[in-house]
Amino acid sequence: MKLGTLMRTGLVAAGLVASAATSAFAQAGDTIKVGILHSLSGTMAISETTLKDVVLMMIEEQNKKGGLLGKKLEPVVVDPASNWPLFAEKARELLQKDKVAVVFGCWTSVSRKSVLPVFEELNGILFYPVQYEGQESQRNVFYTGAAPNQQAIPAVDYLMSKDGGDVKRWVLAGTDYVYPRTTNKILEAYLLQKGVPKEDIMINYTPFGHSDWQSIVADIKKFGSAGKKTAVVSTINGDANVPFYKELGNQGIKAKDIPVVAFSVGEEELAGIDTKPLVGHLAAWNYFQSVKDPTNAEFIKTWQAFTKNAKRVTNDPMEASVIGFNMWVEAVKKAGTTDPDKVIDALIGIKVPNLTGGISEMLPNHHITKPVLIGEIEGNGQFDVVWKTPGLVPGAAWSPILDDSKNLKADWTKPVNCGNFDTVANKCIGKAAK
Repeated sequence: MKLGTLMRTGLVAAGLVASAATSAFAQAGDTIKVGILHSLSGTMAISETTLKDVVLMMIEEQNKKGGLLGKKLEPVVVDPASNWPLFAEKARELLQKDKVAVVFGCWTSVSRKSVLPVFEELNGILFYPVQYEGQESQRNVFYTGAAPNQQAIPAVDYLMSKDGGDVKRWVLAGTDYVYPRTTNKILEAYLLQKGVPKEDIMINYTPFGHSDWQSIVADIKKFGSAGKKTAVVSTINGDANVPFYKELGNQGIKAKDIPVVAFSVGEEELAGIDTKPLVGHLAAWNYFQSVKDPTNAEFIKTWQAFTKNAKRVTNDPMEASVIGFNMWVEAVKKAGTTDPDKVIDALIGIKVPNLTGGISEMLPNHHITKPVLIGEIEGNGQFDVVWKTPGLVPGAAWSPILDDSKNLKADWTKPVNCGNFDTVANKCIGKAAK
């Protein structure tokens, strides 16, 4: 046997042993351990701390129902501190040392990309609860946040419409990392396909934690003074949003003049700023706290009781976390085990209620069905829903807009069992399931 083959065989065998040991420990102990991998410090803590809290709440609520498979759920919380390589270290710690059965975590795409090899190597399960750029479907990851066709594209379509202001000029402003760059690549291609001239598209990137927005906002203001209706599509992430929105107010940019539609600003982010100058600016999500639905009302009540804070807000990634948690619970029940391979297979087709009155389903591409909503910022930091899709939109792992992905599909069921299957060549060009 060749050395390379021997090494691969040994690695596969070691992986199988590690997987078996992990699942056996997860069920053989007194509890089923649940990993929580969210930044509790650093630039992303403003967004991620709430997701840690909501998973803790879901674990507490599940334990009140008797746990899972007759065992209590035990949370294991780690802080990767907005440090992308540290996410991989903490993920490995959760899977190897703590022997968790599942992990709920990550926010930025760079943190998710950091942990992907770890979950693949150790055959762990990650639920990723945040909108992202798509262009990915990994067997060990379940994406409960929005793909571009469930947020970015509908938002642009809305702004192009008469109801959305008939926008003609576009500022694509983002934080400088994977999610904004890939999303804006898709959006730029989409706008060009729609006949928008290249000179009517302005693209700008800033680092994480950027605080000096004066010159950039001045450039946006100048770009919007050319006599064509202009909008900002914002993929600015984390605490940089606070000074960005403050500077918009300082320079008198009102929604009626240059509306901003944000993909990473929800109720939690708005809780830290004076929203009155921002009234009328927009966000595109799949959930808002203001949605009138009995399921949502009960969720808000439970959340505020759990946090002992009647003013604590909810937001979209929280809903995505809730959906993912409930899907995992149902899949474990269906499989009768926390064995990762069996749970991964069981997850496809699982349906659970979302918080806007519908039923979300886990699709073969490991994305879910979601409604798309556009909300206007109100003075109290909430959103008034001004538009929504008539039904639920299935998440697309691969964008048909980009040439390098238009022929790809993800399907983790037989006979395809592949996250990037080339429908023209009729073969898997990535890693197929074993």
